Amino acid sequence: MKKETKKTRPGVVELKKQKTSEEKRTELFSSQVRKEEKKIVAGAGKNSCNDVTCPFHGRIKARGRIFEGKVTKKFLKRAVIEFERMIYVAKYERYAKSKTKIHARIPSCIENSISVGDIISIQECRPISKIIHFVFIKKIKDKMEVKFK
Repeated sequence: MKKETKKTRPGVVELKKQKTSEEKRTELFSSQVRKEEKKIVAGAGKNSCNDVTCPFHGRIKARGRIFEGKVTKKFLKRAVIEFERMIYVAKYERYAKSKTKIHARIPSCIENSISVGDIISIQECRPISKIIHFVFIKKIKDKMEVKFK
């Protein structure tokens, strides 16, 4: 690393570090690798699909809130995810458990790897249909790995 001195005020000297060409290349390469890692999720990178609403191969952009939940029902290209959340009840000054069900779009390239009982992560996207506003992002746990209460 080369060091260059810079005078800002009389008597004060700051050291400014310059990046070498190797450091610039490794930084550029690591940023490209991070971008590619985001695209490869649960077999999505292995095969491409012609699905327009696929966040990995299609035109839809996942942005907004992220939820993790258990798949309760599975339909063609769609799944129902259920998760619990705590709601504060001001009248009783206590918390109550509440279940939320959300419909999420599952891309055709990953559809076969998801089954009822799996824990998956979904992220908000633009409205795809009347009830679907979320899209599948990644599979967290398989049906067999989930511990039953």
